[in-house]
Parts: sequence; C-alpha cells; structure tokens
Amino acid sequence: MKYLMIGAAAAALCGACASVIAEPAQVTPAAEAPVAEPDPIVSLVPSGWLAKSLPEIADGLQTGQVSSVELVMAYQARIEQIDRNGPTLQSVLALNPAALDDAMDSDERRQLGKGWGPLDGVPILLKDNIESLDPVATTAGALALKDNVTGRDSPLVAGLRAQGAIILGKTNLSQWANFRSNDSMSGWSALGGQVRNPHMLDRNPCGSSSGSGAAAAASLAAGTVGTETNGSVICPSNVNGIVGFKPTVGLVPQQYIVPISHSQDTAGPMTKTVRGAAMMLTAMAAGDAPVDYAAGLDADSLSGTRVGVLRFAQGSNADVHARFDAALAVLEAQGAELVEIESFAPDAENFWGDALSVLEYEFKHTLDAYLADTPDSVPTRSLAELIAFNQAHADIELALFGQDLFESSDAKGPLTDEAYVNALAAIQSASRENGIDKLLSDHSVSMLVSPSGPVSPRVDPINGDTWPAWAGAGYLAAIAGYPHITVPMGDVHGVPIGFSIMGAKDADADILSWGYAYEQASQMRVEPQYLPNAEARPEIAAAMKAK
Repeated sequence: MKYLMIGAAAAALCGACASVIAEPAQVTPAAEAPVAEPDPIVSLVPSGWLAKSLPEIADGLQTGQVSSVELVMAYQARIEQIDRNGPTLQSVLALNPAALDDAMDSDERRQLGKGWGPLDGVPILLKDNIESLDPVATTAGALALKDNVTGRDSPLVAGLRAQGAIILGKTNLSQWANFRSNDSMSGWSALGGQVRNPHMLDRNPCGSSSGSGAAAAASLAAGTVGTETNGSVICPSNVNGIVGFKPTVGLVPQQYIVPISHSQDTAGPMTKTVRGAAMMLTAMAAGDAPVDYAAGLDADSLSGTRVGVLRFAQGSNADVHARFDAALAVLEAQGAELVEIESFAPDAENFWGDALSVLEYEFKHTLDAYLADTPDSVPTRSLAELIAFNQAHADIELALFGQDLFESSDAKGPLTDEAYVNALAAIQSASRENGIDKLLSDHSVSMLVSPSGPVSPRVDPINGDTWPAWAGAGYLAAIAGYPHITVPMGDVHGVPIGFSIMGAKDADADILSWGYAYEQASQMRVEPQYLPNAEARPEIAAAMKAK
C-alpha cells in the first residue's frame, strides 16, 4: 500500500523528517516524492513534538501549543521517511485515510472548549488484528483477510475514540499473532513483510506486536496498541525499548479482535512512558465505573513495598544480570525491600504440553467463530478453509515457514473435550494459585520482578526465530491472565532490555504505579539509533577485527 498526505505544517514538528509538500491537502504518490537517504545515526532521531511522550503531546494539544492536524501530518511524513524508505522499518501496515479529517474535527472541538477527554487529538496506531470502523481492513497480516473491512470499532477502539484519540492506522505484526507455525519468524507477515527493530535493524523485533513495538520506539505515533496471548506485548516492548502493559485478562474487552485464546488474549498499550500507557488503558478498559489509571500513579509507591526477585528467571547473560542488579538497586534506593526467590517450577505434570493444547483448542473455536462473522469479501469462513487457502497461495503465505499450528489446531475437538477441560484447569492452577499467588504469599511480597526477556537475536529467515537462553517469567502472567508491565532498564550493546513487574489478578493500578516509580527513578529508556547491525557499534567492530 502506498499513501502520502503531508503538508508544510509538519515541518515544524518533524525535524528529522524529509522535506514536505507545501499544500496540506495535496496527495502525492510516494514514487513522485522520493525521500533522500538520511544519515542513519543522526537525522533519524526525532526532534520537536515527535520526540515527546504521549502525556507531553496530550498536554500540548490541550494547551494549544500544537494541533492534531499538525501531529497527524508530521507522523505521516515520518512514516513515509523511515517506515517506507530509509531504514524501511515496515512497522506500519496501513494508514487511515480518515485520520486527517478526524484531526480537524478534534482541533475544532478543543478550540470551542468541547474536548472529549485527555486523549483528544492524540494519534494512535492499532495492531492490525484489532477492528476499527475506519475504511481500513483488519488483516492479521494475512492475504485471506486483506479485504476484511468490517466497519465496526472493537470496544477498546471505541473507548479511545470516545476520548477523541485519532486512529492513525494499523501496525504490522507477526502474522496471525504468531500462531501459525512453530518455525515462524517474529515480525513477518505476508502483507507487511518483516518488521525491523529501529535500534538495530537486523535484530528481531519480537512478536506478535512487533509493528506496534517498533512504531512506538521510532516515534511513528504518540502511542500504539498491541495484543498478547503469551508475551506478545511484553517481548516487543522489551526488545524495542518501550513500556508495554499487559492488563488482567478481561479488563480490556476481546470483542472484534482476531482471536487466539479467550482465556489468555488481551490488548494492551505500548508507549514511551508508563503515564502514557496508563492514559491509554483508562480509555481502553471496560466497566461501568471507569478507573483513571494515570491519576493513581505514585512516584513513591515503592517505599516500604516488599519485592520478590525471581533469580531463577534472570537468564544466563552477564550483561542482563548487571542491568537487572542495577534496576534492583534503584528499587532499594526508593525504599523497597528485596526478597530473593531462587527457584520455581510450574506444578503441573505436562505444563508446556497442556499450555499449547489449550491454545490449539481455543484457537480453532474462536477463529472459526470470528471468520464466520467476517464480511462476504473474506473468502475463508473457517480454520479448515483458511488452511486450504494458504496451500493454494503457498508462494505468498508459506514462502518462509509452514502452518503446522493451524493444522494441529484444526485437528482438535470442541471445548467440551475432557482433554481440554483438564488441560485448562491444570495450567491455570499451576500459574495462579500454585504460581503467582503462591509466590506472592509464600514470600510475603507484593510484586515479582525479573528481566523482561533476553537480548534480541538477529532476524533469521532460514531457521526462523532462534532465541538465546530465555530470561523472564512472563508466561506465568500470560497463562494466569494476570497483569504484567515491562519498563526500559537500558541496553546491551545498543539492544534494549526491560524490567518486568508482575502481580496479582486485578492489581493493574498497583503494577502501573510500581512501574512508574521505577521509571521515574531510573530513566533508562534509550532512543533508537537505526544501526544496521552490531558491527556498527565501535566496541563490537574493534573486537571483530584480527589483532
């Protein structure tokens, strides 16, 4: 898809963007407006309003320092410069053609003193498995869904829109939210190609919310929305160096999101700061009694808090250990009391096998229901038909890896099968009352911390994902359906890593506040440098040469 709608007003906001067209209303094909190749280290770093966080942008809109139209045009210009050209991040799959009109409406509302909420005029990108009523397909990155224009907002999008947020477009993702093959390549979709990590372009952006992670880190929107079944908000936030929050399952409605698992699926905000994530969650969350999660943030919330340190989940990388120990020192300096937890294993005979089986059962059930409700323009009405469609279009869909998870899921029976019922009970018990709940209770701690994940490996289209020894225990929060946040804790040779905080069910406000307190005391987010590879780092280049 090619699109460009940029104007002179964008120039003041996007100091790192290429020169822009003089007339805001003009639409020019990308081929007629080539963007000069910028210096990869200096000129791609954003400046002005695009360098700011979501709360700063929201404040600027409310006080009239910047307009929504200016922001939308500046983000569109930056997307054209670095997502479609330059480093070619391929993190944005489609732009919303109604975004500029929506921005104009927002500016008019606020000028009349009739703003809808704190997010009024703030441009947001959605992962492309989340439906919006805009004239943009919801594709999950798949050819079979390229015409899936539903004309309806998922409830979370309706919540964002009710506060006046501007839906800028849709982000690329690991196709079908990374549940098509055990040999998949995170960040790849048939429609969008491979998402690139803006910190180091050959590094894995992680999945499945890879586009949302890369876009947020690269300042292509004020905030993005991702979805998670098991790690798909936390992992891309970790490796792209941003804040990612996975809420308690059910807090954000699952309706009108291309599904995997009703017991684990949730959408979550991905932004540069914890306050930005809290502002987005306030709009996205369901309930008759809205909670202002941003108002509940407390920079002193770590004082007197007992913290369970998951040493068994810190991985094997010495550099990650050093960053993690430094983060723990920040917690202690803020008055937290650290409690070492050296070991843990899920209390279930076949935990990992059952965990996969549950996803396969639920995927077949939920995807069949979703596909049956898509517009007539979608050619597949069931998982079985989708498998056949991919086989018929194997040159596009199966060029890099197969669909073994589709096939194993399609072989499963109904959710009344005893095997499913028993497996679900086993993994939820192992991750809830015998998992997170037990760790919190046995050690008298309020939260559990660890690294959010390992250092990202290179993208490998031959072998698929090839990760180092894992760090983190986010699978517990994912399977339990409990809240989880990752906050930047620096980088290892230019590749970001995050600090993970998990807690009890419905402790979303507490998790956000603890993450905020750590963030405010540490300030460890690093700006992407768009390096081509690790050898572009001087210390790596020197070490790679013969002496």
